[in-house]
Amino acid sequence: MAILGIDEVGRGPLAGPLVVGAVILPRDNDGELPEWTAELRDSKKLSSKKREALDEIIREKAVFGLGWVKCDELDEFGMTESLRLATRRAVEEVQKKAKECGAGFSQIIIDGKINFLSGTKLERFVSTVVKADDLVKEVSAASIVAKVARDHYMVELGTKYSGYGFEKHVGYGTAAHMAAIRELGVCPEHRKSFEPIKSMVGFKRGGGAGDNAASDGNTDVCVVKNTTLAGNRGEEVVADFLKKNGHEIVARNFKTKMCEIDIVSVLDDKLYFTEVKYRKNNSHGGGLAAIDNKKLEKMQFAVDVFLKARPEFYNREPLLAAASVSGPEFALDEWFSI
Repeated sequence: MAILGIDEVGRGPLAGPLVVGAVILPRDNDGELPEWTAELRDSKKLSSKKREALDEIIREKAVFGLGWVKCDELDEFGMTESLRLATRRAVEEVQKKAKECGAGFSQIIIDGKINFLSGTKLERFVSTVVKADDLVKEVSAASIVAKVARDHYMVELGTKYSGYGFEKHVGYGTAAHMAAIRELGVCPEHRKSFEPIKSMVGFKRGGGAGDNAASDGNTDVCVVKNTTLAGNRGEEVVADFLKKNGHEIVARNFKTKMCEIDIVSVLDDKLYFTEVKYRKNNSHGGGLAAIDNKKLEKMQFAVDVFLKARPEFYNREPLLAAASVSGPEFALDEWFSI
């Protein structure tokens, strides 16, 4: 009897994606598992080295799928709906691979108490089992491939957003991670709906997917309309532009109760404070039309606050800058020092 095991990783971190693993292990004609599966257990009980080794074997000898839900989707839909979405994505990938290689399954076991496939054609095949990740080998395998995949992703984030230590704490709210957030601000990979980040950025979910997202009928496609998420995407575009032009990003989304700065960067002996504006189009003067004298005063105040918090930058010339991003493709219109 072939089993499809399902488990999730990344429910609790303050940053990074939620990942669901789904695995069908090979069984012989008598339904017995191969000897190597005896080493499978809950990924949290394995060393990193052992997880990596088992992950390689699982990917080679089993049928597996991964369902990813990025932080912006998680913020938009909430944890329960995100788990449903990630589970469906993982199962769809497994079904596609199983069809190609002639594999199949007759039972689905999900770790925990909730059937995240309820409402689908597979609902009747599901059993939920508490601690299945340590009791059912297929679920153990799912926990391992999900854990290793997510850890690799977080290591890449550690390079992309240096200073946060993602490669070490993989997004969990450790003391070092919280200290980095206080120093560098919130980056696009942080979960805005999780405390204490939620209070820091003033995040409010806009009534669920019905209000802030549109679907084309495919559960894997979601067109996000939330302006906060669009702003974050715009800031990412500008940050990439600055880095390509020699800037070192020293802070993103620096916020206090009184002010905020989108991007702080260093180039030569100058310290740039960039305000990023996004508009759906440029028919009304683009995003930069919103930067008036009052906004410039607020930006200058933010500069003073930042320099008090980061005195190591006192010896650099502070300059205000602005960038405009527009359209569904998030094209950078312009960036200039004010």
